[in-house]
Amino acid sequence: MTRNCYQHSKERELYRRRWQVEDAFLLTKRLLGLAYIWVGDSNGVQIQIFATWIFYAVLNQLCIDVAIALNQPLDRISTEMLFRSLYHFSQAFLRGDATDAVPYLIEHQKLFGLVKARRKRHREIDAHTQQIWALSS
Repeated sequence: MTRNCYQHSKERELYRRRWQVEDAFLLTKRLLGLAYIWVGDSNGVQIQIFATWIFYAVLNQLCIDVAIALNQPLDRISTEMLFRSLYHFSQAFLRGDATDAVPYLIEHQKLFGLVKARRKRHREIDAHTQQIWALSS
């Protein structure tokens, strides 16, 4: 019975992680504007799609760098809030108040809300996930 419960829990965890692909598409469509194609030419469409995915990759790497600097798991970093905080970094950069994005974002992370709040349900899921992966090692 323990094995069956363990297998079911692991399947739920893998299913939850599978949604990360859907989240990536949602983010690029809604936040980065890929839901709207601005040109009619196929070359222009390809350029828009490639440019958006390249920007998404850079944004994701920036989230990873911030997560490492804050010693937080990547899923606790809000990609949307980090994206929105880039405007403030660009203004600070133009004023000469900042030269590197990561230290600036770390310094103002509470103001920008970069770290997601931990809800009780998420804390319980995290504890359960750690138990699952501890059993598999």
